[in-house]
Amino acid sequence: MFGWEFPPHIAGGLGTACQGLTRGLLHQGVDVTFVLPKLFGGEGEGRMRMLSAEDVGLRLGYTDLQELRGMLSLIAVDSYLMPYLSAIDVETLHTSPSTSQFTISHWASQQFRFSGSYGPSLMDEVARYALVAAAIARQQEFDIIHAHDWLTYLAGLAAKRITGKPLVVHIHATEFDRSGEHVNQAVYDIERQGLHGADQIIAVSYRTRDTVINRYGIDPKKVIAIHNAVDFTADNLYDHITPPYPEKVVTFLGRITFQKGPDYFVEAAHRVLQHDGNVRFVMAGSGDMLHRMILRVAQLGIADRFHFAGFLRGAEVDRMYRMSDVYVMPSVSEPFGITPLEAMRNLVPVIISKQSGVAEVLRYAIKINFWDIDAMADAIYGLLHYPALAEFFKRYGQQEVIALKWDSAALHIKQIYQKLLGR
Repeated sequence: MFGWEFPPHIAGGLGTACQGLTRGLLHQGVDVTFVLPKLFGGEGEGRMRMLSAEDVGLRLGYTDLQELRGMLSLIAVDSYLMPYLSAIDVETLHTSPSTSQFTISHWASQQFRFSGSYGPSLMDEVARYALVAAAIARQQEFDIIHAHDWLTYLAGLAAKRITGKPLVVHIHATEFDRSGEHVNQAVYDIERQGLHGADQIIAVSYRTRDTVINRYGIDPKKVIAIHNAVDFTADNLYDHITPPYPEKVVTFLGRITFQKGPDYFVEAAHRVLQHDGNVRFVMAGSGDMLHRMILRVAQLGIADRFHFAGFLRGAEVDRMYRMSDVYVMPSVSEPFGITPLEAMRNLVPVIISKQSGVAEVLRYAIKINFWDIDAMADAIYGLLHYPALAEFFKRYGQQEVIALKWDSAALHIKQIYQKLLGR
């Protein structure tokens, strides 16, 4: 299994989903070797084996390299990948785009270093990861290749080309989700190549499945929707934490970028505060729109009621939920969206956009169009001022997420593996 991030070192929901899914597969009796570009320490547990691409020398023969040359020649960076950059990264980058062309002969026999992040050299790392993946595939014993999101699709294709083993690609988000209609062509090309080269495609929602079929020209028979889930154990049953101030707390948690709709959250906050000044709004996360959101909050005159918490990790995330009275996910385009499940697990009522995949599986969440600021503000105000309404969504929302288990998703995926292997 090829991934790009894994808890506790994550940048978003991709790593969380990979952890939940691999745990579920282990429970289903599937042995997993999870490959990352770089291990930072603390990843993995139990029977799952974690492997760092940094620790594997390339050492591929001439024939193998020639086999991979055509597949990897498309790597060329002509623009920065804005959804993955923080506001600080955006400010420090040069205004003119950089270009980095893949040359396979230069990398023919060496051991690579990886940042394991989403920086401006991301495309180069994606290409290097694919080369090392081919070397790993030569060394390891396995039955199935499973690649998560576009960053690992070339790695999965390289492993398949070298070994002939079946390839499953898992699409957690498409370039249309991240960038709207202004897609980065290089990313789209990698996605399309991975989707067409896979033996089976798993989409995290029916919404994403439709995008894969209609935007990438994939045979519908090849694409299966399997929804994400949430870890839910006795340790995850939390009581509300009283924040260090008496006001109610409304939270946004996610990348502060176009896809997640942070600007709609800010505008809805302004609407609510016009009617109730005893509410505090929290925006937790980082991204290329952070400074723009700070400026807009100042322009609206609500800075004394709006907090920017930065990127939260691990226990900080659950602590933020436990301090919250309402959680809002106003995503413009969300393939799934695990954060509402995490909030509901922590007994927080949630408001989600109808443009999210998680809306397909949740009944006890308030659903609004991401662009309908008035409806969002009304929903926030209602949950804050009508205790019976909030209690209804807390109680039944938590019961609902209990049923969304990673073991169920993993069982479905194991059945896909068995079908591909003719078992």
